[in-house]
Amino acid sequence: MRTKEELKREIVAAIERRAEEIVRLGEQIRRNPELGFREMKTARLVMETFAGLGLPPKTGLALTGVRAEARGAADGPTLALLGELDGLVVKDHPLADPATGAAHACGHNAQIAGLLGAAMGLLDAKAMESLAGRLVFFAVPAEEYGDVEWRVDQARQGKLEFLGGKPELLRLGHFDDVDLAMMIHTTARSEDLKAAVGTSNNGCLVKTIRYLGRAAHAGGAPHRGINALYAATIGLGAINAIRETFRDEDTIRVHPIITHGGSQVNVIPAEVRIETYVRGKTMEAIRDANVKVDRALRAGALALGAKVEIETLPGYLPLYNNEGLGKVFRENAVSLLGEEHVASGGHRTGSTDMGDVTHVMPALHPYMGGATGGHHAADFAIADPVLAYVMPAKALALTAVDLLWDGGARARDILRSSKPRMTKEEYLAFQRGLQRSELFDGAGVEPKTP
Repeated sequence: MRTKEELKREIVAAIERRAEEIVRLGEQIRRNPELGFREMKTARLVMETFAGLGLPPKTGLALTGVRAEARGAADGPTLALLGELDGLVVKDHPLADPATGAAHACGHNAQIAGLLGAAMGLLDAKAMESLAGRLVFFAVPAEEYGDVEWRVDQARQGKLEFLGGKPELLRLGHFDDVDLAMMIHTTARSEDLKAAVGTSNNGCLVKTIRYLGRAAHAGGAPHRGINALYAATIGLGAINAIRETFRDEDTIRVHPIITHGGSQVNVIPAEVRIETYVRGKTMEAIRDANVKVDRALRAGALALGAKVEIETLPGYLPLYNNEGLGKVFRENAVSLLGEEHVASGGHRTGSTDMGDVTHVMPALHPYMGGATGGHHAADFAIADPVLAYVMPAKALALTAVDLLWDGGARARDILRSSKPRMTKEEYLAFQRGLQRSELFDGAGVEPKTP
């Protein structure tokens, strides 16, 4: 009978034998980026790879998610290993899709390569014969919360309810049989060294805003119009004016974009559309900032005599990494990379829908290097394919072995010591309670039926 260390060595050797294949998968995905909930080619590649490993895949989960599972030799906890399918719009990225602007400028392609590589190593080494419980290999859609208008339209057609991949998968029950979850995110930050474990991330609310004015001839009769663009400009200026009221410790971030600024230059703009996040360290801080943002947006409408529709959508909850899972991952990262290459991070101000998962089960979202440039920027690139693609496969697989070895003893210990912040039912009710739509016409606020 193999010892745990012997099994780990066999898994590492199996992944190294597949290293070229894992890198090839990561590069194939990087050169074929797709936007959230539309990752058809990437999902097909994942499905075919699972099938080739003898893992029957379930497909079409929350539109494009793909899931497969492997059973251990005895009953025990279920651990999900996750990878994210989507890119995001960075049109000036050298590998951006010319039609959609999609690019893998955040390293999700490396997550999928690492997930598939972990499955290869575990199965090639016949690891499940020595482990308890189940492993779920889960390629999940739409972590990047973009294309908000398109996603809202999908929801109105009944194709979605929540507009992020993991929240929608939670709603649909695809995590109901999972006890713990983890993933590894690629990083280009030098302070993360080769691997890093943080403590928490900002959550966010998502907002769509529509200023409604009145069209008129911009040269001949501007006095007959109500300029929705000027109203929007004042609203955005008011948001900038309230930034100093946000407490530093709440790490509030508000970053609007104008998605439609008018129809024609010689027509006074009658409609302007804006999207924004309101991010923060806690939901209390986010909701407080959201009240201020709404007040600022109304000010723009009031100043010009316009109307403003403000729709607030559930975004992502703050992420809280599980300490026990973080310890197991760190042990394996140190064994693979050396103590001097593994960093301990604090709070991060970006947002991820893995935060939602951390509210209903113990979960972990650490980082591994191999990338350069800026996240979500045109210069983001994979500089070290082995570190970016192959090393996460090893770290995921070895962490899974530690958790499910000895009847799943370490996983069971984590489950005993970790109380979920919410049940699934409480989570769904909370997220649904965040959604709000209003129309402000200068006289007052009217609730609006979504």
